[in-house]
Amino acid sequence: MLRLFATCLLLALPFTAAAQDRRPSHCIAIADAAPGLEYIQQAAYGTPLPDEFTTRIHFIDHAMFLIETYGGLRLVTDYSGFIGATPMIPDVVTMNRAHTTHFTDFPDPAIPHVLRGWSETRGMSADHHLDLGEVLVRSVSTDIRNRFDNGRIENGNSVFVFEVGGLCIGHLGHLHHEPNAAQYAAIGRLDVVMAPIDGGFTVPLETMTAIVARLRSSLVIPMHWFSLSSLDRFLEGMAAEGFVIERDGAHSMEVSLRNLPSQPTVRVLMPQWLNAPTND
Repeated sequence: MLRLFATCLLLALPFTAAAQDRRPSHCIAIADAAPGLEYIQQAAYGTPLPDEFTTRIHFIDHAMFLIETYGGLRLVTDYSGFIGATPMIPDVVTMNRAHTTHFTDFPDPAIPHVLRGWSETRGMSADHHLDLGEVLVRSVSTDIRNRFDNGRIENGNSVFVFEVGGLCIGHLGHLHHEPNAAQYAAIGRLDVVMAPIDGGFTVPLETMTAIVARLRSSLVIPMHWFSLSSLDRFLEGMAAEGFVIERDGAHSMEVSLRNLPSQPTVRVLMPQWLNAPTND
């Protein structure tokens, strides 16, 4: 009987390992990158990634990013309904409702997972925790400003965190206030953060700088900027805080624990709508 039990246990082990195909992440940033490693740029989405620990991030527009995993999962943040001239259907879209540029009431019904950053029950938090094996998507609720409802809507926005390849990638959405202690704790330490830098519609640039510093992110990707002058002001402020600035006109980047910068870095991606991949 014991021999039979041991045999069954051994047969079950491969299936257990296969189910645990996401590298564990504890939202802990790696302080030291391996020397000589650089970001790998790709011309278009859909190109195979080099290994299971590498994730591609493409800046689509406004606050929309495409996150691609080695296994082929595609996730779009703050999805407004249009991502470009492509037939691609994302596996997951996240949305926030502060403005119509961050959500749609009519997402494509073919999208398997539509995660709204607010609850249909007013005032309740969204509390998403979607585990797709290769990637875990979770949300942390914050408030948004409003002319009514005593000036705010409780839990109207969500910070979405994507745990993939050992990385913690955070998207702050349409953040209207600095997170409180409980929200910071729920977010955790982000390796990569997409941060809105408009300086007024969300939070002032000084507040965003403090938020990024508190999150201890190795890599900051600016979003939600409406002019190059707005972007330049943010970059000047971050450079004064000791952040390295990388700006080469790229639309996408590949990132892994191996190539996180050794010094906190702002990596500027330029927006580009998605087009159907070519075979060139």
